Formats: sequence, C-alpha cells, structure tokens
Amino acid sequence: MDETHGTFPDEPGLPGMPAASAPATAATPYRVLARKYRPQTFDDLIGQGAMVRTLANAFSANRIPQAWMLTGVRGVGKTTTARILARGLNYVRTGQPDTGPTVSMPELGQHCQAIMESRHMDVLEMDAASHTGIDDVRGIIDGIRYAPVSARYKVYIVDEVHMLSEKAFNAFLKTLEEPPPHAKFVFATTEIRKVPVTILSRCQRFDLRRVEADVLSAHLKKICAAEGVEAEDEALAAVTRAAEGSVRDALSLLDQAIAHGAGAVTAAGVRDMLGLADRSRIVDLFEAAMRGDIPAAFAEIRAQYDAGADPAVVLSDLAGFTHLVTRLKLVPGAEADPTLSEAERVRGAQFAGRLAVRALSRAWQILLKALPEVQAAPRPLAAAEMAIVRLAYAADLPTPDEALRQLRADIGASESPGAGTPRPGGGGAMASHGSAALQMAPPPPSPRPVLTSVPSPATASAPAPRPTPAVPAGPRLGRFEDVVAQAEAARDIALKVALERDVHLVRFEEGRIEFRLAPGGRQSLANDLARALDAWTGRRWVVAVSKEQGAPTLAENSRAAEETRHQNAAAHPLVREVLSRFPGAQIVDVRDKAPEGEGAESASESVGPAAPPPEDPEDDDN
Repeated sequence: MDETHGTFPDEPGLPGMPAASAPATAATPYRVLARKYRPQTFDDLIGQGAMVRTLANAFSANRIPQAWMLTGVRGVGKTTTARILARGLNYVRTGQPDTGPTVSMPELGQHCQAIMESRHMDVLEMDAASHTGIDDVRGIIDGIRYAPVSARYKVYIVDEVHMLSEKAFNAFLKTLEEPPPHAKFVFATTEIRKVPVTILSRCQRFDLRRVEADVLSAHLKKICAAEGVEAEDEALAAVTRAAEGSVRDALSLLDQAIAHGAGAVTAAGVRDMLGLADRSRIVDLFEAAMRGDIPAAFAEIRAQYDAGADPAVVLSDLAGFTHLVTRLKLVPGAEADPTLSEAERVRGAQFAGRLAVRALSRAWQILLKALPEVQAAPRPLAAAEMAIVRLAYAADLPTPDEALRQLRADIGASESPGAGTPRPGGGGAMASHGSAALQMAPPPPSPRPVLTSVPSPATASAPAPRPTPAVPAGPRLGRFEDVVAQAEAARDIALKVALERDVHLVRFEEGRIEFRLAPGGRQSLANDLARALDAWTGRRWVVAVSKEQGAPTLAENSRAAEETRHQNAAAHPLVREVLSRFPGAQIVDVRDKAPEGEGAESASESVGPAAPPPEDPEDDDN
C-alpha cells in the first residue's frame, strides 16, 4: 500500500486515472519546527539563565533535592526542561568514568537518546491531565521502591500536575517528602495556584519566565538561517509580538508563516496571516485621531477594515502604540527595542516629544474601555469608529487648572470692550474640530489659580478671626465663644462638642451663663460646665438651664454660614460657568483666599457665627 497516498501501488488514485507508481524510497515525515528545534541540553535553553545557574551550582555541590516544580505560561519549555533535567541526573559518557549529575552534556550519553525519545525504563512520564486518580499515583508509589534498572536515578516526570485529584495529592505527600535515595520527581504545571501548598513546600520551585522579545527574535532568525528561509526583520518582530514570550507559539507561527509565504517570510504575509493591521498605518491612524482629524481617521480605519484587519485588533494595536509613545517619553533607551519597526521608532519619538503625558494617559483609558465594546458589538467597525470619535474629542481635554485659566480668560474677554470677537482655540473651535492634541502647545507654567470666595452677608460686615486660646492662668471669658475656645484649649473635646451642639444661649455675662438645653443633650451639662469654669478661672460661675427659646446653637450657625457661602460661591460668574461646562460638577468646599504675605495657612475655616470685635477700641477701629 502506498503510504503517501493511502492506495495500493497497482490501483489508481482516482477512478479513470493512471495507477500511481510506487516511490523509490519512503518519504521522511515532516517535523514541525517546535519539535525539530526542541532544546536537547541546558545550553539550548533560551531565557532561563537563572534556573540553569541554580541547577549547575546544586549539581556541583551535590545539593540535589528530591523534587522540582517547574511552572510558567505555555510554551516556555517546562516539559523540555524536565527531560533535560532527567538527562543531567543520569548523564554518563560512554567509555568515561561516572562523574555524577551535571548540566554540561557535550555529547550524547548512554541514556540520553532513550530519555529524549521518552522510552527509557527509569524515566517515567505521566500526563496528569489523563491520569488524575489515586490509582495512577498508587502505581508510582508501588514502583518507587525498586531500584533503577540501568540509570543512576529513577526520575518521575508528571506534566500538568495541577490536574491531579485531591486524593491523589494526599497520596503523594509521604512519598514526596521521604522518597528513596534513587528516586527524583519533576513536576510541571501552568496553574501553580491549583497545586496544594503541602506539595509546593516539598519541592524546589522554578518559575520559567517568558522569553524576552530580543532573545526570541534572535532565536527565530537563527532558525530561519538553519532552514534556509529568507525572513524580514519586521515579519519576525510581528511573530515575536504575537507569541507573547512563548517559544512554542513563536515557532508554530513561524512554521505557518513559511508555508503561507511559500518559503519566504514577509511582513505583509505575516499581517495577512494573523489579521493584523500595518504598523505604519496604525501610526497614521494615531496621528489623525490625536490631531482631531476625524474624516481622515475614519478613512484610515475603513481602509484597514477593507484590507482584512479586525477592528478590535486595530484598536488593540492603537492602544499598544499609545503605550509605546508613553514609554518613549518616560523611559530612556526604550527606542532600542528590536521588535519595533522603523516607523514606530522614528514617529513614536516625534509624538513623544509633542504630546503631554495627560493626553497619552487619557487616550489609553479611552481605548482600553472601548476594546470590550468593540468585541461585543454587533457591528464592530461602527463601534471602533465611535471609539475614535471619543478619542479625537476627549484625548486632550484640559486639566481643571487649565480649564479655570481658560474660563477666566473667556470671562475677561467677554467683559472687555472688544468682547464680540471669539478667541482662537476657544470652546467653539474645540467642539468643531476635536481636541487637536498635536497642535496644542503645552500651557506655560503658572501657579494654580485660587478661587476667591464670596463673603456671606453675615460675615461681610466684620471678619471672624479664630478665637485665640486663652492663657491657662486666669483667662478672661467675655463671651460664650471664649468658653468654647477654652474647652478646646483644655483638651476637653466632649465638653466643647456639647457646647457647640446642645446649647441655645439665652444670656451670657461674665460669671453667669443661662441656656436652653437642646433635645437629646446630656442633663449634667450645666454642672459639668460650672465645674470646668471654676477650674479654669479660679472663681465661681453660675450656670443655669432656662426654658426660653434662646439663640441657635453654634453648630447651627456654622451650617447656616456654610450654606450661605456655598450659595454665594455658586452665584459667582466664574463658578457658574464651570458648573455649566462640566455636567455633574459640584461645589465641595469654599475657602477664603489667603492674604498676601501670610504663608499657606487659610484665612477662614468655616467656624461658627461672626465673632464680635475685640474690646480694645483701637482694634475696633481697625
């Protein structure tokens, strides 16, 4: 029977066709690149230098543990490393003395070929995904008592160990902690969190890293040279980006790209194969969006869609380029990445010099939120176009301080004699032509504006300075606010709060206080206040509770004053303009502008009702 066509040599391949002649020699079956170039020694491993160095030192010092746990994402070489580790444990050169375990294997040893082909009697591989039960583990436990047949160690390789059942893990515990001297375990898993901590604590763990882009790109270039395949650097960079640090994924994509290009790997062929957009066209789309040119951006994304690019992939690449520009702006030497194309390297550096970080970060947030919308939308292209609209109009919105400066300038221009002429770059231009982030120069450095509060009618006649805490020795308490201030100075916070919240003052004179107690106030407040006043002043005070209505409490006066301040601030033209231009904005706090030459301390802090002026006549005049 013909092994190539599946027909007998004396029969035609199809009815009416001549019989196929038998081939002179059997065709060699094709091996994919991921298997053909699988590492055979520790020297062949790429990107795992820390693990190799640790194993070499452990072998040379004879500090060999009983179990290893290899973890990492798919395609970084966990199973391959386990086989190489089994080779190193059992490496013996033909005709040479036994030197023990080693990581240096310059030639095939006595057991190497059988171990690499998974047919050695003392190196047992088990796929835990298909052997999950306790019976499978019991077979290992029963066989581990016997010494190896020919090798130095009996090595058990368990792939995808996280798939074992709970009972299987429990059965492993005792054997894994105290195995025979001739037994070693090598576990591999992609889900390290699913492995019980009792298993992890008995193993020496190695986290296999994703292979760096430059190392993986150089590895692909070496394989292309060995295969006699011409490959463009940009094409290999695209394959490296798509592989995301996985060597097996990169080799599989390279294998597919070679077949797609009939032996030649080109950037255009890789883009067509992966459904990617042209990187230079992504840069054009980014420029149009950040310039606010929506028609050009729409035409570019439509052209890429017609060429076969997925809208979600286009937005993902656009977000990736936004991140690249940010890195070029903030990270020195980021342009040396070998996976970058010439357009990304040159034009990305230009954008990094012209765009502000706030514009880039806002563009990243818009694109990141738009990706799931495009992926779930019934019309992905329409969703992508709407995301481009948001990006063009919102990518360079001003920060709050810049908005305040612009509003001040607009109001000042409207109140000036020539207010009829619209200012260039104002709100109307922004609403018509997008953000135009690339055309806006960064604002000149200036101190953040301070919004001058509008004084309320209750406080406009006289300022309300903060009462100065009285001197502890015989303070003079000429008003009720002085009593409250003295309670604060004496650190009697409970009494201070009660005086502000529960006291409706009826009359006050030095030596006598009469008040109505608010509902819910503590009944012993009068006695507590009298004792405190006696201790503070050294004289007897009369504190009485009255049934008269009395004045509002200090807390009520403070809330009323705060509401008045907010109302007056909301009536300010500048604040009213801010609230109208930013829907959802609200006034959180109103503070007085600190007088010139007084440091950073605020002049008012939302205290109670306006305090009467000091008793000194000269101070009253001032």
